[in-house]
Amino acid sequence: MGSQSDPNAFAFSAAELEFLAEDETVEIVPNMRLEPLHLISGDFGPFHPQIATQVPLWLAVALKKRGKCTIRPPEWMSVEKLTQVLEAERDSEKFQSLPFHYVEISRLLFDHAREDIPDIYMVRSLIEDIKDVRFHKIGTGLEIISKEVTYALRLKNLSAMEANIVRPFVTKALETFHKLNTSEAIPESGSIPSRQRQPVNQRDKRVLKGR
Repeated sequence: MGSQSDPNAFAFSAAELEFLAEDETVEIVPNMRLEPLHLISGDFGPFHPQIATQVPLWLAVALKKRGKCTIRPPEWMSVEKLTQVLEAERDSEKFQSLPFHYVEISRLLFDHAREDIPDIYMVRSLIEDIKDVRFHKIGTGLEIISKEVTYALRLKNLSAMEANIVRPFVTKALETFHKLNTSEAIPESGSIPSRQRQPVNQRDKRVLKGR
């Protein structure tokens, strides 16, 4: 992440987002027998051949690399589900509900478990189309707020990657709007009444007599 003076200080890199996504759970089918694993993030296992179990994505990838399991893609990664999401995204101004890390999860599975994903080319194409439609909505929304003064913004169902891209711009825009509003509330220096010296009435003067 950037420094505090950087406008992108609160933006994550793609690698950082992927790291966070690796804690999401997925289902695997082991081909080996293993006792339960007691990890900081929880207990996983025991593992038995051909019996599905839930593990963090990072563990699933590690086992997959060693040929110890296959990974079952999440239900939302089916051609049927993604087609429904894409149609709904195109027909509505709202963002459809998807896993917060859908981009990172799909990328990790494409990289490490492509043979476990049915119709992988269609799935990849649908996810890219969904991303394009959602980015178009984001661009339209940012164009609107850039022309209007606003002090709060609610974007529902954004993914981690989408929120990461939007955050620096929205943060800077809201700060600018706030500063403009503050400057308008403070009178200009020329309009501040100055305290002028009042003329002294001669009759009000006290005559000091010498002793």
